[in-house]
Amino acid sequence: MINIHITDDHPVVRTGLKHIIAEHKDMKVICESENGLEMMTKLLSTAPNVLILDITMPGVSGLALLEQLKREHPEIRVLILSMHQEEQFAIRALKAGAFGFLNKDSIAESLIEAIRIVASGEKYISSRVAQQLAFDIDKDKEEVPYQRLSNREFQILRMIGFGKTVSEISEELHLSVSTISTYRARILVKMELKNNSELMRYAIQEKLLD
Repeated sequence: MINIHITDDHPVVRTGLKHIIAEHKDMKVICESENGLEMMTKLLSTAPNVLILDITMPGVSGLALLEQLKREHPEIRVLILSMHQEEQFAIRALKAGAFGFLNKDSIAESLIEAIRIVASGEKYISSRVAQQLAFDIDKDKEEVPYQRLSNREFQILRMIGFGKTVSEISEELHLSVSTISTYRARILVKMELKNNSELMRYAIQEKLLD
């Protein structure tokens, strides 16, 4: 039996996932959470084989949670769900420790297959992600600027792209204003950009906000 924990801040999504999973006798949902803090608390008393995790939630992002899960619960196989384009998020999630990445647009067709593959200890990736991985093997390929960023820096870049101020980001991530300002300065250096306006323009052009 594959025991599953679902973490997503949208109740409708969690209900839909449970409905799909309930139709298969070799798996069951044993727990669900609406945010990262609740998830980490419940993992102290539950032992899922597979954790289905939304990559973008209020507060701590799925990417940051992946790093914590890898340290504290390395035995759990994590399947990331996202509404965003695979090209920008899948490779980053896999490198952070995820065993699979599934776009929410393809949940109905691919969820069960993805759960079984991830539960077996193998990686689940779409053909688009496989192609991107093949491109990354090419040593001569020029690195895309946003790929230079750490997961936290990438998260803050997207928040700036959505027009959030340093104070708003500080409050949402529960970090000091000075810490966010430091991250912002690092992002500007790595991206070779000058200000928030250029960061916002870049995020839009690269479709990092889709």
